[in-house]
Amino acid sequence: QVQLIESGGGLVQAGGSLRLSCAVSGRTFSSFAMGWFRQTPGKEREFVAAISRLGGSTYYADSVKGRFTISSDNAKNTVYLQMNSLKPEDTAVYYCAASERGLNYYAPQQEWEYDYWGQGTQVTVSS
Repeated sequence: QVQLIESGGGLVQAGGSLRLSCAVSGRTFSSFAMGWFRQTPGKEREFVAAISRLGGSTYYADSVKGRFTISSDNAKNTVYLQMNSLKPEDTAVYYCAASERGLNYYAPQQEWEYDYWGQGTQVTVSS
C-alpha cells in the first residue's frame, strides 16, 4: 500500500521560507513522478510543481516560478518543496501526489495524472 506523508507546514510571515517534505512508502520511490498541489477553501485544487520520475525534469505554476523549488531524494524516498519569498496568497493546504504514468522525463501537471495523494499540510503566510 502506497502512503504519502507530508510535513513541514506552518505559519510564516510574508517574505519568509518553508520547506515541505513528502515521504513515500510502499513502492519504489523512483517509479513515481511527484507533484505538489494546493487548495484554499471554496477553490479548486491547483497545481504548484512537479518533478519527473528520474528527477531530470521539473515544471512550475507561473504563480510560484522563481520562488519555489521542487526536488527529490531517492535515498530518502522523499520529495521536497522549498518555498521562498512567501506571500499571503500562498496560504493553502498543500498536498503531495505520486504518479505512475508517463515517460521517465515527464513531470505531470494535471490532478488526474496522479495515482496517490497525501493528507495535506497547512501553510499559512501572514502579512
